[in-house]
Amino acid sequence: MANTILVGAQWGDEGKGKIIDVLTEDAEIVVRTQGGNNAGHTVLVGGKKYVLHLIPSGILRPGKTCVIGNGTVIDPIGLMGEIVGLRAMNIKVGKNLLISETAHVVFPYHRELDALRELGKGKKKIGTTKRGIGPCYGDKAARTGIRVVDLVRPERLEPLLKAKIKENNEVFRAFGVKPLSFAKVLNEYAAAGKFLAPFVADTVVYLHHATQRKAGILFEGAQGTFLDIDHGTYPYVTSSNTTAGGACTGSGVPPHRMHRVMGVMKAYTTRVGEGPLPTEDKEISDMLHGLGREFGATTGRARRCGWFDAVATRYATMVNGIDELAVTNLDGLDTLKTIKVCVEYRIGRRRVEHVPNNIEQLAECKPVYQEFPGWETSTSGARKWGDLPPKARSYLKAIAQMTGAKLKIASVGPGREETIFL
Repeated sequence: MANTILVGAQWGDEGKGKIIDVLTEDAEIVVRTQGGNNAGHTVLVGGKKYVLHLIPSGILRPGKTCVIGNGTVIDPIGLMGEIVGLRAMNIKVGKNLLISETAHVVFPYHRELDALRELGKGKKKIGTTKRGIGPCYGDKAARTGIRVVDLVRPERLEPLLKAKIKENNEVFRAFGVKPLSFAKVLNEYAAAGKFLAPFVADTVVYLHHATQRKAGILFEGAQGTFLDIDHGTYPYVTSSNTTAGGACTGSGVPPHRMHRVMGVMKAYTTRVGEGPLPTEDKEISDMLHGLGREFGATTGRARRCGWFDAVATRYATMVNGIDELAVTNLDGLDTLKTIKVCVEYRIGRRRVEHVPNNIEQLAECKPVYQEFPGWETSTSGARKWGDLPPKARSYLKAIAQMTGAKLKIASVGPGREETIFL
């Protein structure tokens, strides 16, 4: 398998976990390159549902090695719970999991700061998961963070953590928030560090050797293009680079070792949290929520839903260098008589063919739609291209062409077998 970067071409929650799981069959190594446990991948295998937060979904396949890269931020208590939970479901987690020693660690003060900042924004809140991800990346950028290499060495952890808790408790007192207990946090995190220590490695060197022996590597991102800290709908974004370039910086594997970029997108559009969503539509939202679809794997929050936005996915192709597309949730549109696709935006009398960087302008954008006839029949039983209704095939070809990349995979359900390869 060629070294493949898998990215979300929308606002996250595109079904990347399922596509990663399917592609992992031909890969040897799966690498998570950014984000924290604010993200979630749901994978259905043999009728059993697995919800993963930090561990790559390659962990569900025997004989694969999973790497949590240096670009991630790790909540050790959450990760420990994830490992214990997988083992309880008879999933092997041992030498097949490596954790970068230079990934940064999320602490309780990061979560408290996250909640405080959201509260302070009022109506202008971003809609974070309050998992402490942003403040942890903030410490990383400020060069005051604590890394996994410190977490697993008690003599390093104690003085570093003591200084950080003292500093943050001053902030909490100023806001009337109960200060954190240094002894309690130290005991909990030292125990988590001891539990995680056997998994910790220099993953950059490991991946370098893997590329030398031409092992097939799959690079897994969290969230999606429009939550990228640089290229997303700022400030309604996450705190890391969710685009293809983040796979290089978040793993230590250089760009010329990457062979292809696959973009994952739903057959419609969703997002969680605040910020503009030009194609948001009550009709499709009510339908999808009524079907029990589009609730966040990590938070359980109902996702905001809209029609497919070709302006956005075209931009995602440009920014990520997407070669191939995987379209998920086609079956979510099975009952519709007419399906809309946004082909451009309108701001006043002006037509816009690209996503504006100005958030106020984006909020003013009105979608210009092209309509497609629905197929009004179930696609969930389709296993090859010819099984799909002709109108479904026409729709898939049209949105791929508008996006500007080659259609490679169509997914008609959460199971591994509900996947069509072109």
